[in-house]
Amino acid sequence: MKQQTAQTKTKRGTPDFQLLILTLLLVGFGLVMVFSSSSSIAIANKSFNNDALFFTKKQLMWAVIGLVGMFFAMNIRFNKYKKLYAPFFLFTTVLLLIVLVSGKVLNGARSWIHIFGFSIQPAEFAKIAIILYLAALITKKGERFRDLRTGYIPVLVIVGFIAGLIMLQPDFGTCFILVATCGLVIYAGGASMKHIMGSILLVVLGAALALGANALFSSMSSSDTANSTTATEATQNYKIGRIQAFLDPLSDTTGGSLNLYRSLVAIGDGGITGSGIGQGTMKLHYLPNAYNDFIFSVIGEELGFVGTALFLLVYLYFIWRGIIVSLRCPDPFGTLVGIGIMGLIAIQAFINIGGVTQTIPVTGVTLPFISYGGTSLFVMMVAMGILLSISRTNNLDVIKEEKTKSVTVQTSRTSPALRSRESIRRIR
Repeated sequence: MKQQTAQTKTKRGTPDFQLLILTLLLVGFGLVMVFSSSSSIAIANKSFNNDALFFTKKQLMWAVIGLVGMFFAMNIRFNKYKKLYAPFFLFTTVLLLIVLVSGKVLNGARSWIHIFGFSIQPAEFAKIAIILYLAALITKKGERFRDLRTGYIPVLVIVGFIAGLIMLQPDFGTCFILVATCGLVIYAGGASMKHIMGSILLVVLGAALALGANALFSSMSSSDTANSTTATEATQNYKIGRIQAFLDPLSDTTGGSLNLYRSLVAIGDGGITGSGIGQGTMKLHYLPNAYNDFIFSVIGEELGFVGTALFLLVYLYFIWRGIIVSLRCPDPFGTLVGIGIMGLIAIQAFINIGGVTQTIPVTGVTLPFISYGGTSLFVMMVAMGILLSISRTNNLDVIKEEKTKSVTVQTSRTSPALRSRESIRRIR
């Protein structure tokens, strides 16, 4: 009996190979599309050393670093993240505070800092940190999470604090993704719907106050110089222009609607079969940020309806597979973390694709695993490493039912995610 117990403790399950292969396929496809969408711009610009592979080499470097991070995270037993979430959350919070003081301004947002020669975006790390934090806190509280004063409000305060720091940059797109992901985790954890609906009003109010405070601070700090005032007004007009472009992309095709208009033209030019990888024309200095925010437009032009539909089907299957892996986890903490990770990817992908297709206003976020962006790629791959670690527990030959049964019964009565998980386990 002792020998069997020892084997149970040391036995390691295999990762979900479908999820692993799909992750690697998406990263590989992203590298191909980054090269296709950036090579013509890089080779014609001295700032990029006239190197057609300038962006591709950087993305490949981050992909390798992300691969190492993913396999490292995959080989950490997922229950250890219950202890690691606290220092990681504290570290991320410190970075968010630093970026407000000494961050690099890009496109009107102070979102980047330089560390050890790398430019990183702390808000990307905050997405994973808050998921781990919420999953650990909700699991620890159990039934008490449904109590407004002792359960729900403390969680809401943490989410509001992190969201407020990101709004002060300001980075509305990332803030919305983070809040929406947190809302999904909170709902899956069994929160009362009346509490959730009430908090939505508070989130809207908090976002309005953060934007107002940022506008006031910007106007006060820029009142000394005319150039600064002009820059502030230009930033505000830029944000307003995005909304106007969404409502009518033909209203100003040489100004505020230019990006969205050319994005729609690129997708339309793709037709049924597309022009072929590398053969698109809108990326040739017509479509801004073709390798980043608007990379889906390049996919639409070069792969056409057929290729785009196939890509979306693979992406949807990838998200569905991740959700299934999450719901099969015998530990509520693993289930909530997995739901949060896949929800994050799905929400961010929807916002990116929705923006370039005029489904929602453009917010300037990356398409996970596909767009150029080192921090985003690294964080997403590490997140998948955590999910693959969860899948290793699912694939264990021997599961300690006595240890997990009490935790499952405690929370499955109120949590929609955990009820779904139990249904899937019974089907298996």
